[in-house]
Amino acid sequence: MIRDFMDKDFLLQTETARRLYHEHAEHMPIIDYHCHLSPKEIAEDHHYRSITELWLGGDHYKWRAMRTNGVDEHFITGDASDWEKFEKWAETVPYTFRNPLYHWTHLELRTAFGINKVLNPDTAREIYDECNEKLKLPEFSARSLMKRYNVETVCTTDDPIDSLEYHQQLRKEGFSVKVIPAWRPDKVMNLTNLDAYREYVDKLAEVSGVKINSYKDLIDALKVRHEFFESMGCRLSDHGVNRMYYAEYTDQEIETIYKNILAGKAPNAHEAEQFYTAILHDLAVMDAEAGWVQQYHYGALRNACTRIFKKLGPDVGVDSIGDQSTATAMARFLDSLDREGKLAKTILYNLNPADNYLMGSMIGNFQDGSVPGKIQWGSAWWFCDQKEGMEAQLNTLSVLGLLSRFVGMLTDSRSFLSYPRHEYFRRILCNLIGRDVENGEIPASEMKRIGEMVEDICYNNAKRYFQF
Repeated sequence: MIRDFMDKDFLLQTETARRLYHEHAEHMPIIDYHCHLSPKEIAEDHHYRSITELWLGGDHYKWRAMRTNGVDEHFITGDASDWEKFEKWAETVPYTFRNPLYHWTHLELRTAFGINKVLNPDTAREIYDECNEKLKLPEFSARSLMKRYNVETVCTTDDPIDSLEYHQQLRKEGFSVKVIPAWRPDKVMNLTNLDAYREYVDKLAEVSGVKINSYKDLIDALKVRHEFFESMGCRLSDHGVNRMYYAEYTDQEIETIYKNILAGKAPNAHEAEQFYTAILHDLAVMDAEAGWVQQYHYGALRNACTRIFKKLGPDVGVDSIGDQSTATAMARFLDSLDREGKLAKTILYNLNPADNYLMGSMIGNFQDGSVPGKIQWGSAWWFCDQKEGMEAQLNTLSVLGLLSRFVGMLTDSRSFLSYPRHEYFRRILCNLIGRDVENGEIPASEMKRIGEMVEDICYNNAKRYFQF
């Protein structure tokens, strides 16, 4: 028998899976503890001029698919009209069978707009017009979409020099969804362009009120901003690194390296390794002393296509999985913090699935009994953020750690329509657990505990872990 496309039991292959999802997972609130939503759009309760702006405006997943389908850049990031861009996306959708974009596209149409039609060239105009008419209504603004999806908390991604003015506005207004900043100090480590780096340091000096003429000054300035973020409710940091770093260093060596950087002299490979180790260490100590959670996303090979990068900049769909070696450096870095008693709650995300067993085993090394699941392996990320990738992460975590203590899913997205990714994850989770119950691998007599486990992974674990 052929099932209806994406019916209410989509991805739920057993009766137990269906029960777990509909009775336990489906209605749990969402804590989206890592995303790239615009605080400005939330604060201004942005109303979108069209489905194209909302759906295609910053979605590099869709951009990659359109380029692969032979769509000219004029219709992707160029100055084509909103309708022309949407039309080209609709032409691409039928070529995305078995790509998660096909499921996400139709989940978003269904959950946000109540549209159950399949998007293709024949339905494109009808769907485009219906979405645009609904977007004129108050219940389709940025804030309303967050409420529609039962979002309780989101953590945005914010640079240390950010004023956080929109977070302040939202706090004053008492918006029902908590919008919390997350500290993302990547630019303080980006030495690819020393002129741009020194311009950034000047801005950091200005907003912190600390003159930066040395590495110690840099840390002092970051500490000022770290405390400001904490005053604004920040509880998390996040680092996007190519790989983990570790090299022994002395304070004097770091001071010399940093003064050379400020003078325009690029460090050699070993000096760069020392500098990255030092800055990550000192930032990690700040997090530990503040009681924050620190996150590390590693393994991306960014901006691989020079042609598109020069034209459009970063985060436009020309990144891929890298194959950098990281196990030894990661272990030594975490161990150095652990020996000092400065290892904060930590979430590690790998982009290369070849590192799955590395990650599943690494997190167990540094648990200390103080917090359940203190060291976490983050949810399947970016290229792994799909059915097969999620299943692989969940299965590996299950056999090497405690799935029951997992803090669950996040969107990692710039789109206000990405919340169905939580639904996608929850269905996959319930299907895996339900299958094990029906295969006799988990006792059916423990359904109360199993239901609690599902609710914990979907919401409760994150609530307790981040202390929101």
